[in-house]
Amino acid sequence: MDRKNEKSEAKGKGGNKHFQSDKPEGFLQAERTLNFHLLPKTVKRRVYALKRLQLQSANIEAKFYEEVHELERKYAGLYQPNFDKRRDIVAGAVEPTDEECEWQSDREEEELAEDLQKKAALEEKQADSAGADDPRGVPEFWLTIFKRVDMLAEMLQEHDEPILKHLQDITVKFSEPGQPMSFTLEFYFEPNSYFSNTVLTKVYKMKSEPDAEDPFSFEGPEIIDCEGCKIDWHKGKDVTVRIVKKKQKHKGRGTVRTVTKEVPQESFFNFFNPEKASPDGMDVDLDFTLTTDFEIGHFFRERVIPRAVLYFTGEALEDDESYEEEDLEEGEEETIMCHSGSG
Repeated sequence: MDRKNEKSEAKGKGGNKHFQSDKPEGFLQAERTLNFHLLPKTVKRRVYALKRLQLQSANIEAKFYEEVHELERKYAGLYQPNFDKRRDIVAGAVEPTDEECEWQSDREEEELAEDLQKKAALEEKQADSAGADDPRGVPEFWLTIFKRVDMLAEMLQEHDEPILKHLQDITVKFSEPGQPMSFTLEFYFEPNSYFSNTVLTKVYKMKSEPDAEDPFSFEGPEIIDCEGCKIDWHKGKDVTVRIVKKKQKHKGRGTVRTVTKEVPQESFFNFFNPEKASPDGMDVDLDFTLTTDFEIGHFFRERVIPRAVLYFTGEALEDDESYEEEDLEEGEEETIMCHSGSG
């Protein structure tokens, strides 16, 4: 599976730009249908046979993605010891050995400007001299990632930050063989004064089979639904709501009283209370909200969890930016080719 395409999907970015016709889509569909019906009957008969073959290929492709999911589940178990060690180092539960801390940084230091090198050396010296204040583990590891990644920073509110300082780990679990395809994001928190949960979960349910009504639209597994979890907030600590005071005047007696009520407010923790699609269909806003939610879940699974330290240092951000530039260049090239071809 192409990592570049996965990243574009997760970030909600369009891929390469395609040639756009000025004709309405409905007109183009009718035009294509008419052209097909003008074919000789014997040719149409053969095309139907080709479409049956295409449907068989789509079903084979669905099985392929089921096996890819199983392979991901298998390798998740092989990655897990590394992720467990990462969690322990970040939380300060273990101190890595000198050998484990060895890293070839000479090239990185050479790339720094001279003034930045001096500043970094001074800050390192000051940090070493403050040995008594040596922080535990890697402070605010996950919060730093949230603030650096645009997609996550857009969800983050100021009142979320003190809570996310207690976030110790994020993991992904894949559904077991024989179960419907899904993956679960797990957010582990140390004990805190905001809620009693030690882990918050978000389950993304997937489908990897051609749609009965439109089988040729199948392009691999798609997220079809998601479920959050109940957060057991301590009294007065729920950051997904705010308290509003309102004065009410009695119609008969004219007395005034003050009432309070909770109203929703923006927060990252609304992520664990996703909106649900209506059986009667959904409007454009809800469709956009659910699509964004699915993209965020995909981004956590494919990018943030496997490469967390690189998002913490900012190196993965540079990689993401280079992908965006490459997509733009390719899109521009295709547009030029379309224009030259129409001359």
